[in-house]
Amino acid sequence: MSYIDGFVAAVPTANKEKYIEHAKLSSLVFKEHGALKITEAWGDDVPDGEVTSFPLAVKCSDQETVVFSCVVWPSKEIRDAGWQAIMQDPRMQDDQNPMPFDGKRLIYGGFESILEV
Repeated sequence: MSYIDGFVAAVPTANKEKYIEHAKLSSLVFKEHGALKITEAWGDDVPDGEVTSFPLAVKCSDQETVVFSCVVWPSKEIRDAGWQAIMQDPRMQDDQNPMPFDGKRLIYGGFESILEV
C-alpha cells in the first residue's frame, strides 16, 4: 500500500498561472525524491459550508480559489526521506520557487492508504 500526502490551500484566483508554474517545479522535485504521482486540482465546484467545508477550512476569500493536491509515495519511509531532501533542495526555497499563496492557511497531512482500487 502507498502513503499519501494531502494538501488544501486558498490561492488568489489571479495567481492561477503562478501557482501552476510553482506546482510544475515542485512536482519535478517531488518525483526526483521518490514521489510516484502528484495531482494538483483547481477548485471548480467547491461549495461553502455552514459548519465545515474546504473554503472554511482555509479561510478562502471571494478573490481566492481552493486548490486540492495530493502526492502518492511508495511508502511512509520513502516519503519521510523524500520530504527531508525536498526541504533541503534549493529549488524549493522561497527565493527560487515562492509560494503564490498564504502558506499559513495551507492544510496538509500524511495518510496511510487503507484501500486502493
